[in-house]
Amino acid sequence: MMLKGCNADLLQTLAHSRFSPKTKTPFRGISVVSCSSSSKTSTTTATAASDLVINDTKNSSSAAVSGSNSAFSLADRLRLGSLLEDGLSYKENFIVRCYEVGINKTATVETMANLLQEVACNHAQSVGFSTDGFATTPTMRKMNLIWVTSRMHIEIYKYPAWGDVVEIETWCQSEGRIGTRRDWILKDFATGVVIGRATSKWVMMNQDTRRLQKVNDDVRDEYLVFCPRTPRLSFPEENNSSLKKIPKLEDPAQYSKLGLVPRRADLDMNQHVNNVTYIGWVLESIPQEIIDTHELQKITLDYRRECQHDNTVDSLTSPEMTEDVDKLQETNGSVTGRRHEMDTCQFLHFLRLSGEGLELNRGRTEWRKKLAR
Repeated sequence: MMLKGCNADLLQTLAHSRFSPKTKTPFRGISVVSCSSSSKTSTTTATAASDLVINDTKNSSSAAVSGSNSAFSLADRLRLGSLLEDGLSYKENFIVRCYEVGINKTATVETMANLLQEVACNHAQSVGFSTDGFATTPTMRKMNLIWVTSRMHIEIYKYPAWGDVVEIETWCQSEGRIGTRRDWILKDFATGVVIGRATSKWVMMNQDTRRLQKVNDDVRDEYLVFCPRTPRLSFPEENNSSLKKIPKLEDPAQYSKLGLVPRRADLDMNQHVNNVTYIGWVLESIPQEIIDTHELQKITLDYRRECQHDNTVDSLTSPEMTEDVDKLQETNGSVTGRRHEMDTCQFLHFLRLSGEGLELNRGRTEWRKKLAR
């Protein structure tokens, strides 16, 4: 079995480091591994799979990597994601693993969000940022500044299954004076079909004071060189869903899940709850009848406040009435009535700190009926 010139056996050998089966052009001295059967391609790559040797001895557990450029880690050599030729975006392929698949026998939305985060961090590393794991520029590190997410919007048109290969392209660009934005396009690698898109907004925060700070010119100059010269949007359509404001969900909510507690595994390198955890909390208060019959196709989250490891969280959800939907008077607004009348439904979400009631996050989700598999 061949996948665009990549031998399946080699594909599985490299799968542990989430690689790209396509040959990539080296950038900034990064060595690449060729998966092509072409002898011409093989001779032009800087490193082949056979060049990677792990030395194991009785008295030492250290691993040594032999190759043309020992300055790069084993992960760098096996990860074939790379900047595109213009250097303004980054592309990487991922194999969907069995533990990333949920009850629908496809990747979960949390899996997709984690992949977006992974490719974004790898992009930052590829241009020389993120040496501390925070995607920071040199000036940001001097001033103890980090990026934090203020909004995330994800649309999935088709969820990949176990063993599918997903190609993700990402790029970032300026977003006014107070932040930046990052966009993604997801494709089925085997067919080239777009299976999802995403966009996000980020702001700078002082890591000591936890206060937001404007993006100064020095920081802007450091990252703009890696951004498209003209605006490039993953959602170029006017009035697209990523632009919609999210109203605050008022009590009493129709559905709730109270007393959610962050696990230690939910904390990120900034010592606060990871962005993807909020998605899981939002979904906890979705009614089971929707989980059984629908799948998530759009999610928008506005991040309002940090959540710490010792906080307790309440997740509130109510159906959202839209202009093109009847008010469901005959069913008293129940989700069951809507489910039989239409193929999609929308919900508003509110995450708050238990007891205090302080707002952590507000969101909107849109669901479509599951297709027969």
